[in-house]
Amino acid sequence: MDDSDAVMSRIEALGIVPVVSLDDAEQAVPLADALCDGGLPIAEITFRTDAALAAIERLAGHRDLLVGAGSVATVGQAHDALDAGAGFVVSPGLDPDVVHACQRRGAPVLPGVATPTEIMQARALGLQVVKLFPADLLGGVRAVKALGAPFPGLRFVPTGGVGPGNLADWLAEPRVLAVGGSFMVAPELVRAARFDDVRRLCADAVAVRTRVRGR
Repeated sequence: MDDSDAVMSRIEALGIVPVVSLDDAEQAVPLADALCDGGLPIAEITFRTDAALAAIERLAGHRDLLVGAGSVATVGQAHDALDAGAGFVVSPGLDPDVVHACQRRGAPVLPGVATPTEIMQARALGLQVVKLFPADLLGGVRAVKALGAPFPGLRFVPTGGVGPGNLADWLAEPRVLAVGGSFMVAPELVRAARFDDVRRLCADAVAVRTRVRGR
């Protein structure tokens, strides 16, 4: 198993990827501690704020945390994220140049797809796991079943609209490798340094995962 496969196996084992938007990189470490203590030692730091790169740098190698970069829309952002220590890259859409840039560096990449055509393009690029975005607006679990049917072996990481109310349904679908969500790391919680709440919400999510997947 190469490093890329090992990262994807770890994402599958964790089952839930907290999608984090940080305004202040100083909050990265206490947030990461709350994630780890709550049983989700993984974070997708989105390129939606200027603090993203600094946060990734601070979290690379922190405790047992697997840190990735999200909302990566350009090749330059992909390289910056990987140089900062990101272990995986997530993109809102499918850009072959971004995919190739990550593949050349041996980094797992999850491009966003919403149509069969995009899935076919992802498969042509050698990908077996893709992000489904925006998952809820596309039809939820029904969309995974419909889009995945013509593509045996394809796995999804649905993001967008995932929350406590539908988490179990997502995790019960065999085609779902993991889900991405911000409900346990909502910006208002992070800005207010309510890390005890983050820890509790992570633990609650892990309890759902364990109940549904048995681990």
